[in-house]
Amino acid sequence: MNILVLGSGGREHALAWKLAQSTKTEQLFIAPGNAGTQNVGTNVDLDILDFQSIADFALKNEIKMLVVGPEAPLVEGVYDFFKAKENLKDIIVIGPSKLGAVLEGSKTFAKEFMFKHNIPTGAYEEYTQKNLQEGLDFINNNKAPFVLKADGLAGGKGVVISFNQEDAKKELTEMISESKFGTASTKVIIEEFLDGIEFSVFVLSDGTNYVVLPTAKDYKRVGEGDKGLNTGGMGAVSPVPFVSEALMKEVDETIIKPTVNGLKKDEITYEGFIYIGLILVDGKPKVIEYNCRMGDPETQVVIPLLENDLVELFQHTGNGTLDQAKIQKKDKTAVTVVVAANGYPESYPKGVAINNLETNEDSIVFHAGTKMQDGQLVSSGGRVLAVTSFGNNIKETAQKSFDLAEKMDFEAKYFRKDIGYEFY
Repeated sequence: MNILVLGSGGREHALAWKLAQSTKTEQLFIAPGNAGTQNVGTNVDLDILDFQSIADFALKNEIKMLVVGPEAPLVEGVYDFFKAKENLKDIIVIGPSKLGAVLEGSKTFAKEFMFKHNIPTGAYEEYTQKNLQEGLDFINNNKAPFVLKADGLAGGKGVVISFNQEDAKKELTEMISESKFGTASTKVIIEEFLDGIEFSVFVLSDGTNYVVLPTAKDYKRVGEGDKGLNTGGMGAVSPVPFVSEALMKEVDETIIKPTVNGLKKDEITYEGFIYIGLILVDGKPKVIEYNCRMGDPETQVVIPLLENDLVELFQHTGNGTLDQAKIQKKDKTAVTVVVAANGYPESYPKGVAINNLETNEDSIVFHAGTKMQDGQLVSSGGRVLAVTSFGNNIKETAQKSFDLAEKMDFEAKYFRKDIGYEFY
């Protein structure tokens, strides 16, 4: 079948790389793609939010499956757009309906959903310009630390943890009154600070049935030792060593099942990935956040561990038959290291030449912020490349990724040399 992937980052390169391996794939298109995706399919210059142009392309090229990488088209309703049209409704769309995507698009909606369906999470309060003073009073009357979250989409950067009252009040005011995160922080929630270790679980659901992919732990801070500014993610490991079979059983019973069943009970159409960000507090898992798509760079560490035919899994998802699927995975450890432009996540150079992208049988290089310019591979974003390696343990595997990242001829590159450090 002919498949169209929407997006241009490392997540989309990893998905396209896997989809290209399926014998069910005839033609693979990526819109708009990057310099890496052109090696596994055909890049197409389409705006991922121009649904009519996407639909026109899909009809002209006999697309049978639309795989939506980023959250923005899902939140804007690309699933609903396709399903509402007679000539498009039979195309399998991997991604939830517009209402399903609100699980990521609104932190308040997600919290209300969790409380309604008894899914363990932290307590919270919500504030806007109208009751900003109440928020400031709440901070004055409670002890730090405070977790402030922009309600809407903020590119993975809308969460601030303040360790004293003055900082928290300043942040709350900047987020609401000064639009620190644009319209995303028109509403802000102050959430209970949960102290523990984080990990992520990835669920693929057809709305009734589901399968669970390998777990991952990502590293959001730009600096080694998890210090510095928040980023979209500087690396990831999979599977997570401390996630035992017993813990996954508890996650399944207390979080995954109630989430999938809750969506069905609330009549929310959901045919795609549910990314569940978790934190282990005193041995008990709680939900920090939902995303309505796979993560980046978690996709680059999880998808290469899958031995399933991804097209087949997606067919089951679109046809409501995921109960017939069983996840098969490599008995290996994977570590992804993001190679970023120096200065990210603040100002950084673009258009920097990249050479010497070595690979070997134990490693893959996924492109994120890259493009071809006059025949030369150059950087076009903050997170530029991601090296994923396989091995027998995290320390050995991480070293393989560090070594390849070091060999890249890319001026002013930066990468963390401690991804997975707590498991060495």
